[in-house]
Amino acid sequence: FFSVKMPLQQVVASSSPVRSSSPYRDPFKSSSSNHASSSPIGPSSDLIQPKRRAYTSDDLRQDVEKEASSDPPLPSSGPKIEPLYARDQTTLIWGTDIKVDECIGQLIEFLQNYKLPNTDAAFYPKLMEYLAQQSKEDLNIDTTQLHSHNPGLYKSLLNYPAEVSYVVELAVNKHFQDEIWERVQQEVPKSFRFTVRFFNLLQQTNLRDMKPQDINRLVALAGMVTRVSKIIPEVRVAYFECYRCKDVKEVPTKRGRVLEPPRCTSCGKAYSYVMKHNRSKFENKQIIKLQELPECVPEGETPTTITVTGYENLIDYASPGDRIVVTGIYKAAQIRIKSNQRACSSSFKPYIDAIHIQKAKLGGKISTDSSDRGIEEFTTERYEEGQTQDLLITEQEERTIKELAQRPDLYELLVRSLAPSIYAISDVKKGLLCQLFGGCNTEGDYVRLRGEINVILCGDPGVAKSQLLQFVHNIVPRGIYTSGRGSSSVGLTAYVSRDVDTGEPVLESGALVLSDKGICCIDEFDKMHDTTKSILHEVMEQQTVSIAKAGIICSLNARTAVLAAANPIESRWKDSISAAANINLEPTLMSRFDLIYVLLDKADPQVDTYLAKHICGLYTGGTATEKEDGMQHNPLLNEETLSVDLLTKYISYARRECRPKLTDEAVEKLCNEYTELRSNATGSIAVTTRQLESLLRLSEALAKMRLEQEVDATHVTEACRLFKTGMEPQVSQPQTEED
Repeated sequence: FFSVKMPLQQVVASSSPVRSSSPYRDPFKSSSSNHASSSPIGPSSDLIQPKRRAYTSDDLRQDVEKEASSDPPLPSSGPKIEPLYARDQTTLIWGTDIKVDECIGQLIEFLQNYKLPNTDAAFYPKLMEYLAQQSKEDLNIDTTQLHSHNPGLYKSLLNYPAEVSYVVELAVNKHFQDEIWERVQQEVPKSFRFTVRFFNLLQQTNLRDMKPQDINRLVALAGMVTRVSKIIPEVRVAYFECYRCKDVKEVPTKRGRVLEPPRCTSCGKAYSYVMKHNRSKFENKQIIKLQELPECVPEGETPTTITVTGYENLIDYASPGDRIVVTGIYKAAQIRIKSNQRACSSSFKPYIDAIHIQKAKLGGKISTDSSDRGIEEFTTERYEEGQTQDLLITEQEERTIKELAQRPDLYELLVRSLAPSIYAISDVKKGLLCQLFGGCNTEGDYVRLRGEINVILCGDPGVAKSQLLQFVHNIVPRGIYTSGRGSSSVGLTAYVSRDVDTGEPVLESGALVLSDKGICCIDEFDKMHDTTKSILHEVMEQQTVSIAKAGIICSLNARTAVLAAANPIESRWKDSISAAANINLEPTLMSRFDLIYVLLDKADPQVDTYLAKHICGLYTGGTATEKEDGMQHNPLLNEETLSVDLLTKYISYARRECRPKLTDEAVEKLCNEYTELRSNATGSIAVTTRQLESLLRLSEALAKMRLEQEVDATHVTEACRLFKTGMEPQVSQPQTEED
């Protein structure tokens, strides 16, 4: 009907329609007609009658027949005339100028020719062969490598991810079937297919910077997981059967909706199809609630959240408390005004259709689980291919770490490298190093002994307690930094809220649960309410959080180490009373801390002079210069220290590889030290087997520092010294009336 010449449309798949670039000529119209110049839906000017009337469908049919009869007849003999669209046909992605064949060729050329630095062989064929041998269907493609090899294809992927990713997947599987399958045909069948997942975009977008212009584009967002839904089965292909003639039809879902066929194609009965759920095809789906990272939240504003949907192998990968980077398609879903009506609001709800999820790192990261160990840069034991390359320790770095462990001054080197901007307090830093290295978790049939070390820093204001907490928080992979006054009991453990979509009660994890297998830093511990302090008894010893709210009864894991900082209740520390009375803390809770350090601000001209020069040097001194081997020269200390990256990798390697065992000599030494502590204990904190376990954990942490697999007497001696440095003044101090 329109005079505009429409192109021939071809459909490659339901998710990526394409069209032909060849012009398509309507056989029912002559080239001289120009209805669009007058009216797009009305008759031409020569058909207008003197008396105006409605233009009906009969008029339209007459116009079409009139124009068809005016066209010259085709010759019955002579050379064969081919359709115009059959010559030089090129398939384009619908709505773009991206040529499908050219896109496939560029991707295959990238797979065949891209090489890692300092290597001669193509990387991706080798990776695909390895993944096929391991029966892993997920192939991760680093977009930075794609950009360096073909910037145009990278730009097309960002702008049209749904369409280009489908074409890329076709190219990858075509290349695998043509070039690689013959070499691995003994391990995988001919029907083996890869799922392509893109990661490592050149630019990460902040959650609050997302705009409507980013809809349907490929984005990368960093955030913290606050809630993970249960696994939801979602229909991918619906199986319909006609109840009258038993005709069968399979219908793929479209944009999350199952479209029932309106009429049976066999018997013609309207709305006779019945969906058979047991014959339909489902896939796993999980909804992740992603919250903006705390360090990215502007002052005075609350963190924003967004919903992330993951499918198949992305299921159960992220857990609450994880810092992740999500690479996916930014989409918008309509919001129904009422759940029982089809009417939708003009507002849309944005969400991320996840393609790839990786564990993010904040500063330097310490690996807390053996599953973080990588086999190669793009393949790890867990589904995290190419995601832990920042935590991956190369062979050269492993040799450097083992050489550091043999240095006689390793202990002092680690102390200097931990928070080098903070002057002195070396014993406190040694205690924090023991907390970072941690002990060994022991699990038996009837008992579980924790390996996490709890530390509390208390004393006068202005002695860098909060700065030590911030430094530790910035290098741990999992953890929450919170304040005692701004924390409630449910905020630390868990609270029940109602899901926005379903209205069902759901459990939201608190700070301690989110810090599972990490460190929870609590500042202003003395200002915490008594009801909030009471819930820490279970967390710090049993490392669980028991919940019985709104019909939800469960026990959540809170395997976290607690690092707390507290000020005295009257702003100045009183030596005449105990530490528990100074910070208004119950002795039962105080005994759950393995190390209690009291930092006092006493006037000393010599110490004050050195401290003043050190602080002034922070403003006037230069920055540390890093060397190739990870060491650096600190101008403030005028000594050699470890870089933050090397320090965190050293701790990560020690936590992962070392599980030291007690020797007979160490056991005898521990028993003697414990007996001596029991006989001399007269303070407000009773010496119990908890203190013996504290000595054991400290000894294991000291053995890990030197990558040793046995705990000997020297480790026990140093552990007892650290314990007495912090705990002995509170253990052996005489009782007072205020206690």
